[in-house]
Amino acid sequence: MDFRDRHVVVTGGTGALGIAVTGALLDAGATCHVPYRSDAEAEHFPHRANARVKLVALGDLSDEAAVTRFYEGLSLWASIHIAGSFAFAPIKDSAKSVLMGQLESNLVSTYLCCRAALAAFARGGAGGRIVNVASRQALEPRHGANLTAYTAAKAGVAALTMALAEEVAADGILVNAVAPSLMDTPANRKSMPKADYDTWPKVEEVAATIVFLASPENKVTRGAVVPVYGKV
Repeated sequence: MDFRDRHVVVTGGTGALGIAVTGALLDAGATCHVPYRSDAEAEHFPHRANARVKLVALGDLSDEAAVTRFYEGLSLWASIHIAGSFAFAPIKDSAKSVLMGQLESNLVSTYLCCRAALAAFARGGAGGRIVNVASRQALEPRHGANLTAYTAAKAGVAALTMALAEEVAADGILVNAVAPSLMDTPANRKSMPKADYDTWPKVEEVAATIVFLASPENKVTRGAVVPVYGKV
């Protein structure tokens, strides 16, 4: 896949999956624009010294004005939306604030970044690609027991992906999403020390699917929410 001379936004780029996606994009020649929330994230980002990485402080991706400013002036080929949050709690322990937090961090942030990306694609005049990150629970809500707020938010991301794909296809913009199961990350290993890690999808494997969907080589796939479950 050839991303030379192409600019790509990667939200959540300083997390485990985002680092893998950014690395794969850089290997393919892309210039990556990576928003971050804290100085600590930027300092520990392994690709920060690469000349084709543009780190930008952006505190809240559910802030419409902040997102608009970040995308202004960019002429993009692709926008990849990994940023989000996770809440494990049964609904009896989940106040409205939990639901609203999940909607803001997962659905609203994705919606605003999609919207701003479309304006950036228009400046480039060559179409573009959007890849969102849903979840297995979005496709299989019965797996969302004790994750009801998270499941509802990620289901919204899946629906947004399919609706937007239809809306912008005529403009040469292909919109898709991936739906990971539990990925093999340091944080997930720490929280589940007795799990069989060999069954979990690796972040590099999920990243490969994301990068293809965002690539010029993807010429026909749109409106898909692709399961990336590994062996789970």
